[in-house]
Amino acid sequence: MEAVVLAGGYATRMWPITRHRPKMFLPLGEETVIDGVFADLEADDRIDEVYVSTNERFADEFEAYLADSAFEKPQVSVEDTTAESEKFGVVGALAQLIDREDVDDDLLVIAGDNLLSFDVAEFVDFFVDAGTPTLAAYDVGSRERAKSYGLVELDGTEVVDFQEKPDDPNSTLVSIACYAFPRDTLPSFDTYLSNDNNPDEPGWFVQWLQSRQSVNAFTFDGAWYDIGTADAYLDAVAHALDGDTLVADDATVEDSELGENVHVMSGAEVVDASLSNTVVFDDARIADSTLERSVVDEAATVEDLDLRETLLGQHSRLVGN
Repeated sequence: MEAVVLAGGYATRMWPITRHRPKMFLPLGEETVIDGVFADLEADDRIDEVYVSTNERFADEFEAYLADSAFEKPQVSVEDTTAESEKFGVVGALAQLIDREDVDDDLLVIAGDNLLSFDVAEFVDFFVDAGTPTLAAYDVGSRERAKSYGLVELDGTEVVDFQEKPDDPNSTLVSIACYAFPRDTLPSFDTYLSNDNNPDEPGWFVQWLQSRQSVNAFTFDGAWYDIGTADAYLDAVAHALDGDTLVADDATVEDSELGENVHVMSGAEVVDASLSNTVVFDDARIADSTLERSVVDEAATVEDLDLRETLLGQHSRLVGN
């Protein structure tokens, strides 16, 4: 079996903190967003190759990250894009990767910005038993939230209806970005695209496939975070920290109150400040300020301010009166 980790997006909804880094490298406690996926794929002996599908802009960063990591399976596979406007769409990028890497095996596809509460091996077990295209499905518990995903209707484990981003969801069970395809279905990517179907969201492809053959769903409980916005990222940080604080050994924290889910990274300085649900990157400085649900990027400065739900980019400086 081969696997593709989707990491080709530019995360424009999270700028400026993702303007110069892939969001998959944002910290979640002691790890990064993508580490959990890599670890699961590394541990499963059924998976021989892992392709990290990314763009030209971030390819060197992924190469460097993997070279410094303990992961042996992942290898970078580069899409020919350097900006959001040039993207092929997820389905288009997958079709190109299948051709570029000469993939001819069962294929696992998983988004690198997923924080999952199940072991990927469980999903692969289910796929092997089902013998059909398979998706992972999760109850988001909100019809409003369900509008942003592919809605799944099941008979047992079989998908009997799939609607991509419906305006009026009739349930809250949605497909997440975790799929598996038997090798004999891989030519369907080209067939789908050759008929001018939507090349972007993989849900459109799954909806098209489900109308033509049996598709099954692996459902799970627990937590799932689709880290596509700052709110979702901070929620994932809270899940990873579980109410604790994490302060690097060489960070400075003086006369400050650190509330729940605060991560202060290497070389950062926090003086006379109050922080909660906030991530402070390397070498940032916060003084005489209160921050809640915020991210302060590398070498940025905040002084004499109260901030909530703020993203401050690298080397930025915000100073109150």
